[in-house]
Parts: sequence; structure tokens; C-alpha cells
Amino acid sequence: MKFEHKSVMLEECMQGLNLKPDGNYFDGTLGGGGHSLEILKRTSPKARLLAIDKDSDALMAAAERLSIFGDRITYVHDDFKDAPRHIDNYMPEGLDGAILDLGVSSYQIDTPERGFSYVHDGLLDMRMNRTQFLTAFNVVNEYTEYELARLIFTYGEEKFSRKIASAIVKAREKASIRTTSQLAKIISDSIPMSARRTGGNPCKKTFQAIRIEVNGELEGLDKSIEEIALRLKKGGRMCVLTFHSLEDRIVKNTFKYLELDCICDKSVSPICNCGKIQEGKVITKKPIEASEEELKENRRSQSAKLRIFERI
Repeated sequence: MKFEHKSVMLEECMQGLNLKPDGNYFDGTLGGGGHSLEILKRTSPKARLLAIDKDSDALMAAAERLSIFGDRITYVHDDFKDAPRHIDNYMPEGLDGAILDLGVSSYQIDTPERGFSYVHDGLLDMRMNRTQFLTAFNVVNEYTEYELARLIFTYGEEKFSRKIASAIVKAREKASIRTTSQLAKIISDSIPMSARRTGGNPCKKTFQAIRIEVNGELEGLDKSIEEIALRLKKGGRMCVLTFHSLEDRIVKNTFKYLELDCICDKSVSPICNCGKIQEGKVITKKPIEASEEELKENRRSQSAKLRIFERI
């Protein structure tokens, strides 16, 4: 299957980056290469881009798509959470801009054998990095009922998490749950009919929760965003696209922390002893959302939120 992915809020991201002709740029979630392509098109031949993705399929497809830009791009197969050492290695002088698109790519969702989709049948997998051991099969068939209920509630914000976890455990007592369609049916049957009539597909939240667990998507996200932001040059900007409230909350709070110049408890002492300094400013007091036109053309932009930070 061809790797295709329509970049969400592409123009808003490019405007947010405030591109410099000869800048150093970082794309921590290369995916289909849409954002990287625009960065390179809108900058001079002197501009450089460091692109990272933990999905080797994405890297290969993007490298082919972006081959016309030659050595202006450096590709790295890794998680963006390990980005600081790569940035220090390849761009020690710092970044003029950085972008993170934290969503799952259309290719990953629409390729059944990747096991992300509750619409297309495939083996339970959900790994973005296919070299890692933990898969959705392991989570669904090996986690305890308590662990399943906890992660479905915490990462999926699913109010029927206990019912779903109980149903999964009962089903796997007869035979292992191996496919996405098997899991989807168990989830749907666990949710009352009245609740299924609203809120979209009843499997969405549970599949999201399992995917987050498999890929460790929230683990260390705040620290990674902070470390990347601190590698921006003065005036450099960082754009982060999120697709659910848990991610957005982490990005919002991290940017807010970077904007603070003191975190001391003033009720204890009026003198600052923490040494914290303001590292930048939040450009988006409220997140940017997709336009009505984009919402019509790209349904995956519906839950997207864009937040922008500028180093000072």
C-alpha cells in the first residue's frame, strides 16, 4: 500500500513556524513528509532539515518523496523523544523551527496489517516502530483485567472501561483475541445500545488507549517537548499538533512552564530561589483548530489542535 497522509493544518503550521530562508528545521514526526516538503519548498537551498520517525515505512516513503532535496535532509530512524541527542549531533548551532504532528498517519490506520483500525480487519499490532516487542496482542491478551480497565479509562477516557476490560478477559479465556475485528466486536457488545447511538464509533476510545500504551505515546512527552524547545534559537518557533485531550493538556502545560520566570511559592518567600527563567512565550493562548473548509476535506482534522511556542 502506498504511504499517503494528508497533513493537517499545513498552512497554519507553516505560518506558525515563521520560516527563515536559511534556517535549520526539525520534523520529529516525519510521517508522509507533508510538513517537511513545505518547509523545504518555502526555504532556500541553504536551509537544512533533520527528520525523524520511528516508522521505517514512513521514512522510506518520505525519503523517496523528498529525494529532490538531496542532502538538505538528514533522516533518522528513531522516536522523537530521543531527538535532543540527534539535534545536538546534526544541528549543534540550534534550530530555527521544530514541528511535531502527534497523530497517527492515514497510512498506518488504513493498512489492515498494521492493526490500528477498528474498521479494517487485521492482526492486533499497533506498533509504530515494528522492531519493538510489545504489540496490541500482548496488551489485550496478557494484561490483567485491572490493568486493562485502568489504561482504557486513563488513555481512552472511556466511562465503560470496566465493562470492556471484563468482556475482553472473558473472551480470551476461550481463545486468544488475535484480530482487530474480534476486539471491535467485544468492545461494541460491551457498550449499552443507548450509548452507541451517539459519539461516533464505540471502539475509538479503547483502540486509542491500547495504541497509546503500545507506543508509550504519553510517556516522557512533556520532557521531550521541553528539550526540543530549549534547542530553538532566539526567535525560533515550535509547532505541535495534537489529536486528543491528553496530548493537548501536556503540550499546553509544558509551553506554559517554559514561559514562566519563577516557580517559587511566594507564600513561603518573596525572593526567587528556584533559578527558573522564562525561556520563551506561547504564541497561541488558545489552540488553533482546523478551518471549516479543511474539516470538509479531511475528516482527520476534526480533533486537531495546534499550539505554537517561540524562544526568546
